[in-house]
Amino acid sequence: MLNKLAEGIKRYRFEFKHLTVIFVVMIIFQLTLSFIQKNYLHNYLVNTQQLYQRESVENMANLVTTSLEMLLENINVKEIESESKKTNIIKSFNIIFSQQLLQKNTNDVCLLVHSHGKNIVLDDGKSLYNFLKENNKLVSDNTSKHLEAVKYFKQLEKGIHEFDEIHSILIDETTFHIFVPFVPNGEYLGLIYLKKTPDFSNISDEIISSYDEAAVIYSSLILLGLLAMYYISSFTVKERDDVQRKLYEENEKHLMEQIHFDKESQFAQRIYHTHHKAEKVMGFIKDDLRNVTYENFLELKDRVVKYSNFISRVIYDMKSFDPPVSTIRNQMFRTNLNDVIDFILNHIFLRISQHTDVFKFKVEHDENIPLIHINEFVVWEIIEPLIQNCIDHSGVEPVEVTIKTRYNPETGITNLFISDNGNGFSDEMLTLNDDGIKKIFEQNISSKTTSENSGYGCYIAYEMATKRCGWKLDSYNKTAGKGACFEISIKN
Repeated sequence: MLNKLAEGIKRYRFEFKHLTVIFVVMIIFQLTLSFIQKNYLHNYLVNTQQLYQRESVENMANLVTTSLEMLLENINVKEIESESKKTNIIKSFNIIFSQQLLQKNTNDVCLLVHSHGKNIVLDDGKSLYNFLKENNKLVSDNTSKHLEAVKYFKQLEKGIHEFDEIHSILIDETTFHIFVPFVPNGEYLGLIYLKKTPDFSNISDEIISSYDEAAVIYSSLILLGLLAMYYISSFTVKERDDVQRKLYEENEKHLMEQIHFDKESQFAQRIYHTHHKAEKVMGFIKDDLRNVTYENFLELKDRVVKYSNFISRVIYDMKSFDPPVSTIRNQMFRTNLNDVIDFILNHIFLRISQHTDVFKFKVEHDENIPLIHINEFVVWEIIEPLIQNCIDHSGVEPVEVTIKTRYNPETGITNLFISDNGNGFSDEMLTLNDDGIKKIFEQNISSKTTSENSGYGCYIAYEMATKRCGWKLDSYNKTAGKGACFEISIKN
C-alpha cells in the first residue's frame, strides 16, 4: 500500500511554483489558526470572567447581608436607651455599608424595604437604626439617590421574597445589580442591593498578551522552519530543473540530428528508388535517337522531349527534399490526365522488345474530365508506381490492370481508378495507423520479402498526391479479398 502511494506521488513533478503555493498556503493556514485560537481564548476568558464576576459579586452582597443579619440577631434596637450604645450600633451599620463602597468598582450599596405602601431606601447606619427603632416607619427618604435600585426593586421584590433567593441582573455585560433577601431573626424585611462593575480587563489583557507573545514565537519558529524548507526545496528543484533542462537540450540536439539523418536517409532512398526509372527512360531516349528517320522524326521528337522532361524532373527532385509548391501546383500547368495515362502505358509499360502475356491494360477514359493544374511529370510520378504495384503484387497471371477516369460535374471531382484482377490487399495492409493512414502507404512497407529497396512506390505516390498536390488517395479491395484498387480524388 505504501509502495503504491509512493509510486503515485512520484508520477507528479513538483515545480518551483508548486512549492511557492504550498508555502503561502501553510503561512496563511498558520496565521488563520493563530487568529482563531486567539478568538477562542478571548471568548473563553470573557465567559469565565462573567461566571467569576457574578459569583464574587453575589458573595460580596451575601456577606453584607449576613453581617447585618448577625448584628441584628445579637442586639435589640428597640430596647436600647443609652446614647452611647445607639452611637456604637449606628457606627457598626455605617462600617458595614461604607466598607463595601471602599472596595474597587463598587458603585452602590443600600437596603430596600417596602413599608406602609412605600418603597424605602436605607443607605447609612442612622437611617437603618431609626427605621428599626420606629417600628419600620419612614424617618428619612433617600430614594432620589438610588432610582436605579428602586426601579429593579419594584420588578423583583415579589419573586425574591417568595423564593428566598439571590437575584442578579447583568447590564451591558459589565455591571451587576445584585439583590439579596434581608431576613434578620428569620423575618423578611427587604432586599440588600449591591451595584458593582468588576473589571478583570488587566488580567485578560495579560493573558492575551502572553498568548500573543507565545503565538509570535511559535509562528516565528514555524516560519523559519518553512523558510528553511522552502529554500532547500527550491534549491533542490532548481538544480533538478537545470539538470532536466540540460538533458532536454541534449535530447533535442540528438533528436534534431536523428531527424536530419532520417531525412537524408529517406531522401537517398527515394532517389535510389527513382534512379532505375530514370535509367530505363534514358535507355528509351537512346533507342529513339538511334532509330530516328525522316518519317518518324516529329513523333520521336515529341516523345524524346517528354522523356527528357521526366529526367529533368527526377534530377530536380534530387536537389531538394521539399521542392517549392509552385513547381508542382500552378495555374500555368494545364495537364490532360488521359494523355498522361496513355503516354505512361504506351511508352513506359508497353515499350518492350517483344509481346508479353504477363500483363495487359484496360483503359476507360472519360473525355469530359477537365484539365488539372499540376505538373504532368508530378502526375507521372504518382500514377506510375501505383500501376507498377498492381503488376508486381497481384499474385496472378496474366494481370489485367484497369484504369478508369470519371468526372462528376455536380461536385467538380475527377476520380482516377487503378485496379487489377489479383488477390487484393491483405487485411494488414489496409489497417490504419495513429495518423489515420493505411499501412500500405507507410514507408518501407511492402509485401515483398526479397528486395531491400521496396516499400517506397506507394509511399512516394501518397506523399506527393496528398501533401503536394492536395488530392485524396485511397486503397481497397473491389470484392472480398479480391482485386486491389487505388482511387485518386482530384478537386478542380
